[in-house]
Amino acid sequence: MVESQTVARLILEDGSVFYGVSFGYPQSTAGEIVFNTGMTGYPEALTDPSYFGQILVLTFPLIGNYGMPPAETEQDLFKWYEAPKGMISALVVDDYSLDYSHWQAKTSLAQWLYNQKIPAISGIDTRALTRRIREKGVMLAKLVIGDQEIDFYDPNQENLVQKVSIEKPQLMGRGKTRITLVDCGCKHSIMEELLQRDVQILRVPWNYPVEEEKTDGVLLSSGPGDPALCVETIEHTQKVLTKGVPTFGICLGHQIMALAIGAKTYKMKYGHRGQNQPVINCQTNRAYITSQNHGYAVDQSTIPEDWQPFFTNLNDQTSEGLIHHSGRFMSTQFHPEASPGPTDTRFLFDQFMEIIKS
Repeated sequence: MVESQTVARLILEDGSVFYGVSFGYPQSTAGEIVFNTGMTGYPEALTDPSYFGQILVLTFPLIGNYGMPPAETEQDLFKWYEAPKGMISALVVDDYSLDYSHWQAKTSLAQWLYNQKIPAISGIDTRALTRRIREKGVMLAKLVIGDQEIDFYDPNQENLVQKVSIEKPQLMGRGKTRITLVDCGCKHSIMEELLQRDVQILRVPWNYPVEEEKTDGVLLSSGPGDPALCVETIEHTQKVLTKGVPTFGICLGHQIMALAIGAKTYKMKYGHRGQNQPVINCQTNRAYITSQNHGYAVDQSTIPEDWQPFFTNLNDQTSEGLIHHSGRFMSTQFHPEASPGPTDTRFLFDQFMEIIKS
């Protein structure tokens, strides 16, 4: 029975212990604990490669009531998920709903987690837990199921991008415009946005010499971990920018672009993870609500003179995007493809296509 009543403990690096009930896969695990403030969208979040190595806390109190959708694909991309498998290390919720109802639901969240071998814990005061993370910052944690003791594990010491990127190039679509997509842990919805604009995508590994490809544009995808560890990606990006190839960076791709031009990045106290982050376009002074999932940010004070802020976060004034004075290179810290979240900034994909055509 997946929905078992095994006692579980969530132990934080600072010594805090939260007791709950295990559901999902009955195996202890460890990682970095983070929280997401979205009310819905857990199927997309659980399969987002940016969460690789992390224990995810969902702050919305009732989780699982609409189950999990089927693993349907279209053009080799999953329609309801962001990757072929679950990416989180573990899931933490307050109230897990044993009953689920949705016309597209295929299975329960607990059964899906069990099939994916992802442990989970319910019965946690996620409000108190989130306040602790906000006050002290993200930290290491471990989910102990029964008496299966385990050590803490710091995923940020490893190149996580290497673990979630594809291993060999993949060609997708039949459009006349060719875009080379550097897969640092790319969400399927980013590729869907590109294919909807009638392009051909050459999806390549994170350390691929993209500057050697004949391409109309380059997209640096989202992904997990510390961008500074993607040394090879940064070096190849420098060469691409030197050649003047139109380039668009999203999330981790934004940070990699910043490092490639000599700017610096830093780890945030608790990051931005949710579907309600307000940003402002520094060129038009227009504000948007965006979907975000990142724990690192770009230090805007280190941006070279020929670059300028593209978007800024209205909550904490952190960097949300960069743009070159030529208009050929741009980046966003947020996710214009959303999934889940508001689609207010999908026009940026159109803007990227216009840059390529011009």
